Amino acid sequence: MHIQGGQVATKADKDTAPARYAVMGNPVAHSKSPAIHKQFAHQFGHNLEYTALWVDTDGFAEAVEQFRAEGGKGFNITVPFKLEAFELADNLSDRARLAGAVNTIRFESDGKIFGDNTDGTGLVHDLTKNLGVHLRGRKILVLGAGGAVRGVLGPLLKQNPAALVIANRTVSKAKDLAKAFAQLGKIEAVGYDDLVGKRFDVVINGTSASLKGEVPPLPVNLFASNAVAYDMMYGDKPTPFLEWAMLHGAETAADGLGMLVEQAAESYLLWRGVRPETKHVIAALRKGG
Repeated sequence: MHIQGGQVATKADKDTAPARYAVMGNPVAHSKSPAIHKQFAHQFGHNLEYTALWVDTDGFAEAVEQFRAEGGKGFNITVPFKLEAFELADNLSDRARLAGAVNTIRFESDGKIFGDNTDGTGLVHDLTKNLGVHLRGRKILVLGAGGAVRGVLGPLLKQNPAALVIANRTVSKAKDLAKAFAQLGKIEAVGYDDLVGKRFDVVINGTSASLKGEVPPLPVNLFASNAVAYDMMYGDKPTPFLEWAMLHGAETAADGLGMLVEQAAESYLLWRGVRPETKHVIAALRKGG
């Protein structure tokens, strides 16, 4: 079969099988999701196991059916299956439909597959609740126009920013996104060269440049006073984008670890009906727990 993975479980009741959840991806061994959901389950005394499942790139639908047949209740989806999960779902949440991608699946009692996208809500929750960033009436710049960015635009626009600008190397991709989300608020698409002379209160890096040790080609006077720089990527040390931002006027810099935990909490809420406390989980992950 096309799945391999290790089990991460809570302390199981001997008489009751734990509820099964998972994250599916390729690669997936690096995922922090099993550790996150183990801590979530502990908060409520829930008897569940959460497994990281490696899936062949051409075996996603088969892996989903196997997981359901083995008693799975729901699962998260990471690269590269979010678009395939969107197509596989029978019913979609409004935010998944807007995002055009699914990162959370719940198996319904009637056999249907419900698809949701918790990424954007996770980002907004991390910014507003954990970091105390006000988005309403602020000028927001989002870098990149890929799937990660598409997933967060709806929740960002619902915060009623003064403006939301998408900057991308290929401007046509940014324009396509702006057109798709235009009904939700004021949104504009530009190339990186068009950013010269503009300043923003919040700058969110949704590109994969940090994975390559690179920074998008940004003008140095990009940040307004008290500006926030946020990288949706995360690591053991500040990303190249965050290092650059702090050198060029950002007041606050934060990586995407909080977003990861917050989107996981939204998934847990969808599955279990309760939303876990997140701040202690984020702190534990920062310490390597």
